[in-house]
Amino acid sequence: MSVNHPPFALSRLSLRLCSVLGLSAGIALLNVAKAEEQDSSPLSSVQLDRVEVLGDKQTEAQEARQQLKRTPGGTNFIDLQSVEQGRISTNEDVFKYQPGVYAKTSNNDGTKISIRGSGLNRGPGAHASGLYETFDGLPLTGPGGTPYELKEPLWLSRVEVLRGANGFDQGALSLGGSVNYVTHTGYDAAKLKLHYEAGTHGYAKREISSGQVLGNADYYISVTDSEYDGYQDHSSGDSKGVAANFGYRFNPNLETRFYFRYRETENDTPGKLTRQQIEHDPRAANSVNAARDSKRPQPGATWLANKTTFHLDDNSRVEAGLVYHDYPMDLQEGTNRVKVAYTDVSGSLNYIRQDQLFGHESKTTLGWRTTKALPNSGVSEYVRVPVGNTAGYAVGTKTRGYTYLGSDSVLHIGNDLELLPDLWLTTGLAAIYTRRETGVTYPDTGTKVSTSDWDYAPRLGLRYVFSPDLQVYGNISRSVEPPHHWSMIWGSNKYFPAGSGAATGLQREGVKLDNQTATTLEVGSRGQDWFGNWDVALYRSWIRNELLTIETQAATSTTSQILAESNASPTIHQGVELSLDSPLWDGGSAGKLSLLQAYTYSDFHYRDDDRFGDNQLAGVPEHFYQAELRYNHPSGFYAGLNAEHASRVAVDYANSFYAAPYTIFGARLGYASPNKDWDGWIDARNLTNKRYASTVTPGYDDKGQDVARSSPGDGFGIYVGASYAFN
Repeated sequence: MSVNHPPFALSRLSLRLCSVLGLSAGIALLNVAKAEEQDSSPLSSVQLDRVEVLGDKQTEAQEARQQLKRTPGGTNFIDLQSVEQGRISTNEDVFKYQPGVYAKTSNNDGTKISIRGSGLNRGPGAHASGLYETFDGLPLTGPGGTPYELKEPLWLSRVEVLRGANGFDQGALSLGGSVNYVTHTGYDAAKLKLHYEAGTHGYAKREISSGQVLGNADYYISVTDSEYDGYQDHSSGDSKGVAANFGYRFNPNLETRFYFRYRETENDTPGKLTRQQIEHDPRAANSVNAARDSKRPQPGATWLANKTTFHLDDNSRVEAGLVYHDYPMDLQEGTNRVKVAYTDVSGSLNYIRQDQLFGHESKTTLGWRTTKALPNSGVSEYVRVPVGNTAGYAVGTKTRGYTYLGSDSVLHIGNDLELLPDLWLTTGLAAIYTRRETGVTYPDTGTKVSTSDWDYAPRLGLRYVFSPDLQVYGNISRSVEPPHHWSMIWGSNKYFPAGSGAATGLQREGVKLDNQTATTLEVGSRGQDWFGNWDVALYRSWIRNELLTIETQAATSTTSQILAESNASPTIHQGVELSLDSPLWDGGSAGKLSLLQAYTYSDFHYRDDDRFGDNQLAGVPEHFYQAELRYNHPSGFYAGLNAEHASRVAVDYANSFYAAPYTIFGARLGYASPNKDWDGWIDARNLTNKRYASTVTPGYDDKGQDVARSSPGDGFGIYVGASYAFN
């Protein structure tokens, strides 16, 4: 079967959904005709007094959930209260059972997150690609990507995901869309909360937090720390951090909030293993990484921000944001030590208005956001010298220095218009300016590589609401994704010649990379029926200049691994994203039994590439399925059995070798007090101690050889946790 076309099931489902969309338009036209007929009757001129229905005001989280449901495309709403009923170590725990989101962790709290093929060939390293990520709606992602160390799950109230181009109104124009991590505030936090969890492989995590409302002000603060020995040898790590925010409402029309995050992490890096090693000795570290004592300290990232909201009237508001983000790194590998300084500043301004347009309900969003790397962003490389006969290392001769500069600016306008009763039209247009610059400053070559591009991204969508329990949608949109500034130097094939001292053999000049662009068609439906709540989306993206990363040089005892990024020939990303939450049994006072399922089908492949033809793109499984069978008792007791299945994963672009498919099982048992003051749980992972590859970082062409490109998933483990909230 040719992989140039969607699978038969995908095509058939697309036709069915298109038929439903056509039917909805027909129903809407009949309703209009009926309304016109009624208007001609004498009773049509009778005017009734306005009736106002009052109800409980929705919380901010409830409003956010409803807003996601009004999006004509795939979205996810994650309530962290349910996630915390089990181990919550990393973002892999946060994104479980979420359709369209592939999130896997290996060795440390860096998580590989891929949505619709974004960053699919990167490992769970320092910077994620292909997603626009925010804290509380304010920029986290910069020209260098998205660092992971500030994404502590315990600080979060909820997570909002708009997959693909559905993140348009957030200024997200990358292939994967937007992820918004929303922090607790004094309005949803306990006055004092204590949290502790511990388990296998030396894992322990602690938190103390407080939040409350004090008149027109509110505050939230949380302090966390953790440590672990790790499943693999040479994979221990630790972290500590603090998050806080303070809000003040001057009057009903004006409010402001200040945010602060700081976190340090330090992780040993055990390196990748072969398939044979994972099957026979998965706890071993890569011999090169162990011998050279590879580490990745993040000496302390700081994120400072303010968001101010001014309500102009009952139907319009302005939101202004300002962010300072400093995130240094210290990469210690072999005889190399790379000290990286990153500092970004960001600004955002949004005008949101709801009114009537030609007698129809309308919502308009006009937004601007920009993120710029400050001039001190750059790198210094040194020789890492062993100290005597000890295991320690010292900083030796400086080998190279270079700068990382760039900016991303987006001006976007979008509108949701109710064309006919229950039929909504979504339109949008964005103008994008991106700039990237890198240059070697030591030894000074006098050569800098600089690129700048103007581009655009239109969006068109339709959504029809048959009833509160059924809606269908479709959209077509364009995305624009610039390269990271650091990839322009690491992907270079221009090196210092012999005789250049300590810089000999290192890249001396950057290379230019084009922006990745994609046109995506999506159809889907969401709703509920006797068989449960469902959400299904089908999409197909035609991509040009896809930014793909490969390992061009494996690490040795004296050199670092080199990952080069380049623009690929045309590629296709298409897939199905499906979730279903089904009630199986309702025993009233005896409890309830339900089944939660999430399935993601990912078909990412070249389109007639000269070298690889229609090969699959390496890095993520084609089929990814997660499910949990759960029992809940009204007293607060709960128990669940869960499973995860992933198909095999290509480890090179030649598709000459694959990581094995796997299926793992787990179980949870716990109690959550109906008063919401305390809970406790036991979380068992990988019950059968299955040996499998958690993540894959692809190579170019391994010619059928079993090369070390995979990180093993954790073996059998048991974790326990408890928290108590003083309200």
